[in-house]
Amino acid sequence: MKQLLVAVAALAVVLLAGPIATAAVPVWGVSVVHTYPHDRDAFTEGLFYLDGFLYESTGLNGQSSVRKVDLATGRVLQSRSLGPQYFGEGIVPWKDHLIQLTWQNHVGFVDDLASFRQLRQFSYTGEGWALTQNSRQLIMSDGTPQLRFLDPATLKEVRRLTVTADGQPVKNLNELEWVKGEILANIWLTNFIARIDPATGKVTGWIDLTGLMNPAELGGDPDAIPNGIAYDAARDRLFVTGKRWPKLFEIKLVKRGGAGG
Repeated sequence: MKQLLVAVAALAVVLLAGPIATAAVPVWGVSVVHTYPHDRDAFTEGLFYLDGFLYESTGLNGQSSVRKVDLATGRVLQSRSLGPQYFGEGIVPWKDHLIQLTWQNHVGFVDDLASFRQLRQFSYTGEGWALTQNSRQLIMSDGTPQLRFLDPATLKEVRRLTVTADGQPVKNLNELEWVKGEILANIWLTNFIARIDPATGKVTGWIDLTGLMNPAELGGDPDAIPNGIAYDAARDRLFVTGKRWPKLFEIKLVKRGGAGG
């Protein structure tokens, strides 16, 4: 989610690699269907696809924004900047609104989706990381192994779901996307996306994005990790990108090994 300290990143990768590497669940690789340009300066925190356009939120204090982006060119068509005191996080559409979290301010924003005009604020406890929705409720990550389900009208929490892999809690659930009845979640500081059963919280598969971006194109930037998942349900297209990645990818999943099917 945030700017990384190398020591912290290394420790987190060690802690996370165990459950991912040993989980008795399928591991999927990816094949690239199409590559699109992406703003190299975008510290991607939230992403979704709607009506032919990508919507993206970027983080970092003084650089946070919400954007409407042309998929084919990566050009920013419309944007709204957040105040310098805010570190922007996940976004989700709900009817004619766009809802956004901030990291540690305990404040979220409800905007008009068409104009990005801010309509109101709401508050929550803990950190805000990412948002998606299942057409009935909003789903929020906060950096813990728990996902919060919110009433989209009141934005109040109605329940929580603990995410586990082989019975062990999975921390650092980051950017979220609802895809074909399951929740996809980037795992912060790793190249993995978790496939989560929304009924049980169990990880049913790992998607490994290793090698998707050439490290040379990232210039050794430790913050340039995978983050950003979007799904075009009408055309069954899955998109992924990363923080400060110069590319956005349409991908297909390729079964690579592990138990199950």
